[in-house]
Amino acid sequence: MVRERVNEVLKEAMRAKDQPKVGTIRMILAGIKDRDIAARPQGNASGVDDGEILTLLRSMIKQRQESIVMYRQGGRPELVDKEAAEIVVIESFMPQQMSDDLISAAVALVVKEVGAASIKDMGKVMAELRVRYAGVMDFAKAGPLVKAALG
Repeated sequence: MVRERVNEVLKEAMRAKDQPKVGTIRMILAGIKDRDIAARPQGNASGVDDGEILTLLRSMIKQRQESIVMYRQGGRPELVDKEAAEIVVIESFMPQQMSDDLISAAVALVVKEVGAASIKDMGKVMAELRVRYAGVMDFAKAGPLVKAALG
């Protein structure tokens, strides 16, 4: 489970006195705790699942990538380096992403299994891809492939 891995890496970073890494991991844990608290009213007292944690991590990476662009435009290389270092730590908790060839194969398989025949079925195909490959597939790459397969 991702949550346990984050806690273990935090302990290791604290033992190694790696303050930047400790700070980034604590930020991740704070985000997870926020999501846990937000999920309680829906009856999820045990906390969010790995899929929700991976979504949080992806959004954290995206935020830092956007910040890097802004800091570069503002001439702040020290902040660019800080954000880039945080991205490396956050990405270490993400599962290995599928290659382009594997994405193409998965799209072809799901299109066949769902019985998609036209572009109108794109939503069904994308929904099934999200269920099967959450966290490991780049859906920005999969979307055009699905369109090409159905178009």
